Amino acid sequence: MPPSSLRVVYAFAREMHPKTTDVFIEYGTAGFRTKASLLEHVVYRMGLLAVIRSRVKNGRTIGIMITASHNLEPDNGVKLIDPEGEMLEQSWEEIATRLANVSDNDLEATTVEVIKQVNADMGLKASVFIGMDTRYTSPRLAAAAVHGVMALKGTAKEFGIVTTPILHYCVRCRNDNTYGTPTEEGYYEKIVGAFKNIRAKLPVHGSYNTTLYVDGANGVGGKKLNIIRKSLDGELDLVLYNLGGNGGKLNLNCGADFVKVSQTPPVGVEHAPFQRVASLDGDGDRLVYYYLDDKCNKMHLLDGDKIATLLASYVTELLKACEATDLKLGLVQTAYANGASTKYITEDLKVPVSCVKTGVKHLHHAAQSYDIGVYFEANGHGTVLYSDKAKTTIRRIAQEGEPEQRKAAQLLLNFIDMTNETVGDAISDLFLVETVLCARGQNVKEWMEAYTDLPCRQLKVTVQDRNAISTADAERRCTAPEGLQSRIDELVAAYKSGRSFVRPSGTEDVVRVYAEADTQENADKLAAQVSQAVFDLAGGVGDRPLA
Repeated sequence: MPPSSLRVVYAFAREMHPKTTDVFIEYGTAGFRTKASLLEHVVYRMGLLAVIRSRVKNGRTIGIMITASHNLEPDNGVKLIDPEGEMLEQSWEEIATRLANVSDNDLEATTVEVIKQVNADMGLKASVFIGMDTRYTSPRLAAAAVHGVMALKGTAKEFGIVTTPILHYCVRCRNDNTYGTPTEEGYYEKIVGAFKNIRAKLPVHGSYNTTLYVDGANGVGGKKLNIIRKSLDGELDLVLYNLGGNGGKLNLNCGADFVKVSQTPPVGVEHAPFQRVASLDGDGDRLVYYYLDDKCNKMHLLDGDKIATLLASYVTELLKACEATDLKLGLVQTAYANGASTKYITEDLKVPVSCVKTGVKHLHHAAQSYDIGVYFEANGHGTVLYSDKAKTTIRRIAQEGEPEQRKAAQLLLNFIDMTNETVGDAISDLFLVETVLCARGQNVKEWMEAYTDLPCRQLKVTVQDRNAISTADAERRCTAPEGLQSRIDELVAAYKSGRSFVRPSGTEDVVRVYAEADTQENADKLAAQVSQAVFDLAGGVGDRPLA
């Protein structure tokens, strides 16, 4: 494609998607995410970048997802999906940031520079899949992405409203037809089909109850579960709340992030004692569970740590039953993982643990170093990865092993098919959790009793520049500003089982504070004291530390 034919790049920008703000926006942990009103020119340019990326990948399909996940409705965002359904290659994040922030007048020249820099063959065909969440601003932004694809003569396929994990899945399938069919229906056939297959082999027993109450965060995940529940044939009875009607606002006082951070139940859900409730986030890539006590006045949270340990322990059981002793299983966490979960994994489950920086891209990469890698952030975003070696070994045992080995291997093959390996997926993870609870005949209280979390608290502090905070050791230690880590160490030392860390948010303009201690009162006190330290030493905004 000669430079003269790139004039349409500037024409689309000037006439339809002009850059109207000087606000600098950076491609972060989850792509670009900010107020929707600031994003139209950015999304148009990501359409351009997706086409270039597709051509660098020899015409393989790239994904563009329009979503701000767990953020409130006025926000929106955009992220690119690479050919295997994984996050955009990290080295391209700087390119995305540069392209998003240049002026309209410089856009054409910068596009030419990027094409040369990455050595893209602009004569190749280019394919881009585009999906969006339920925000009222998403259709306009999706249209901008389409125009970006058109401007560089790529082919766009629009999926409309889908969960983020469904788009990741479809991108993977389009580039690898052995993984599945690249449609929403193909996703249901594989994930839900595997769930029904495995449940046919697992009779309901013990204290497990097939009724599951679900908080859909007034987002897309609840809508998709509403479609799925009609095909479950009674294997799971879904009672759905917060589906977006009756004036419910996306993620407002509901959804996985609200439940996790506030440690309170969502609005809009009818509760009974010990009722098992699953909360999804707005775009369907996070999942947490909870239940209320006998008086319905105290909530017990089962977050990503609890889900990770449940899945890892069950897969470990099946591997032992298969006698697949040469397969190495490991679990990946972040600094947000509760200290009690890490102790339980290493001492009780005897499973190795890696700790990495916050962000799914870091967990996903680390999980690939194991034959079977389980990764979850405490916020409920995670999945299980299976290497080719693991899949080949398990298939062989399913065909050639002794009867009991074959039985366990068949269950594990169904478990693999039920897993969305491309990214954390609330719907897939929900079916995995329900499978394990059914297999063990456990209710939610029995699941909770595997180990006891240390009480914790998360807070956020508004500062003049969140990037004044620098961290090391998988974000567990603060290297700047000077004096902050020593102050945190002093505060932590005053509490039994105390631990705290701070980090600049990857999705909001705040500093996040995490603390845990032996009691909830002490965890709350420690979090407040560390927040004050951040406010004092990192340039807090306003007259108080807590955002």
